[in-house]
Amino acid sequence: MSKNPAPVSKWSLFCGLSSKELCPRGRYKCMRNSLLLVMLAITLIPLSITSGLNFIQYQQLLREESQANARWNAESAKATISAYLEKLEAAITVVIDTYSFEDLSDGKKLEHIFRQLKKEHKGLVDLSVVGPDGIQSAYVGPYGLTGRDYSDSLWFHKALTRRMYVSEVFTGFRNVPHFVVAASKKDPYSEHYWVLRASIDTETLDRFLALADTETLEDIFLVNDSGILQSSSRYQGRAMDNFQLTRKPKQNDILIFEEMRGDSSFYRAVSRIQNTPWLLILDQQGAEARKIWHSFKVRLLLTLGLCFLVVGGMVVWLSRFLAGKFREADEMRDVILSETEHSNKLASIGRLAAGVAHEINNPLAIIGEKAGLMQDLLGVEQDFRYREKFLDQLGSLQDAVVRARTITHRLLGFARRMETSLTLIQLNEILQEVLSFLEKDATYRNIHVILQLQENLPVIRADHGQLQQVFLNVINNAIDAIRNDGEIHITSRRENNKTVMVAISDTGPGIAPEILQNIFEPFFTTKGNEERKGTGLGLSITYGLVQKMGGKIEVSSEVGVGTTFIITFPVYYEDKSHDSA
Repeated sequence: MSKNPAPVSKWSLFCGLSSKELCPRGRYKCMRNSLLLVMLAITLIPLSITSGLNFIQYQQLLREESQANARWNAESAKATISAYLEKLEAAITVVIDTYSFEDLSDGKKLEHIFRQLKKEHKGLVDLSVVGPDGIQSAYVGPYGLTGRDYSDSLWFHKALTRRMYVSEVFTGFRNVPHFVVAASKKDPYSEHYWVLRASIDTETLDRFLALADTETLEDIFLVNDSGILQSSSRYQGRAMDNFQLTRKPKQNDILIFEEMRGDSSFYRAVSRIQNTPWLLILDQQGAEARKIWHSFKVRLLLTLGLCFLVVGGMVVWLSRFLAGKFREADEMRDVILSETEHSNKLASIGRLAAGVAHEINNPLAIIGEKAGLMQDLLGVEQDFRYREKFLDQLGSLQDAVVRARTITHRLLGFARRMETSLTLIQLNEILQEVLSFLEKDATYRNIHVILQLQENLPVIRADHGQLQQVFLNVINNAIDAIRNDGEIHITSRRENNKTVMVAISDTGPGIAPEILQNIFEPFFTTKGNEERKGTGLGLSITYGLVQKMGGKIEVSSEVGVGTTFIITFPVYYEDKSHDSA
């Protein structure tokens, strides 16, 4: 009997791979292609439906929006002008109700009132008082109009028959387009009406109309019922030019209709401004002329392209995620190998330190014995001329021998992992002691050491000599990094109830990131200068000492700015539980 062939997976057929090709790499490729197709389908199907509906309906929506914008802009501009006129009319009403004809005929008093009004109402050109006979009895302004006869002027007769009157734009005696806001009042003695008139230039209207300018606004201006422009227009001309208005709205209505200008259409809103002879005309761009309509198709294509980019980005992210998992495994293996290598290096350091310590201890013993013998001989010979100077030098020599023995003892302790001698220590005192060793070197190099030591720090439990060595190594490295002219900031403070911290910052050249990650490795040094080349053991020993004392050391650096070492130790709390028994 013949054997049946091995079944072929649907996914392998879908991806174009045979069963033999479905190795881990092939399965990943199949998964990536499947994810790409699914995401494309999920994105493009609803996007295509939405795009089709938008393409059909968007023009209609833009038409409705353009008409609504035209109505809103017209109402806003109308309200702005009405508010300005109402405020000015209210001010004129207060003046005419407060003062009599004789009071306002006084030039000084009228000038004072004019100045007050001009502060509140920009565009006010002049202020005048016209008697019942139409003769201007008082005037304040840039034109010499005192004594002018307005008895034949339309605005004068309109003002006499109304409490308040806003005129059309006219040129008058000054030959400059302007309009007047006039208020009349009855003289209680003569029973005749006199008029207080304020003149405003048409540029004021232009400024208020300009406030309604938007990206879609093509033109906005004022006309009267006779078709004469009351303000400047972008397309129709300046004030006092003729304009043909085909349709007029009712009193309180805003009439919106479509007009043509060349090959493009626009929406025109026409509205009356109450208590004035003016019609507000606003031309708004049509739907087809708006930039948003022309950019719609571009945005649609960009949206489709963005969806492709998003899907591609998701696929790339998934690939990177899987690759990242493999990378994490490789990095974990590298860390284990690095720790093993570090342990081997430390073991080599221990053997080297033990050998060096033994070799140095013998010469040190001989030096100490010879120094003691010389001291004894000087004790016998009292008449030696340089006796005191020799004794002083021998004392320094013996101190140096003691210090060298201490160092070799610590080297042996590092090599043999000998137990540290833990005592209660105040960090600030250790820092002061270490700085006394390095003070001359720092001063010689013009390096300023700035201390910010918090008082009353809690004590820690550590080895006095080893802690000195830790700070000595770090501060000495900071001095070597700066070389000349710089600052070292040393800060101590209590971080929380459990730890205290010492930060040592320098203004040296900083350390590059690729070097910083190896800075605590044995035999690794950044001192490339042959004159001051280091062994690469200082920071490695420092790192081990801090850990042995229960602390933690961290480093951060920025090239061109400097380096900061942060060393933290646990606060020592004495166990008093036995005292309560």
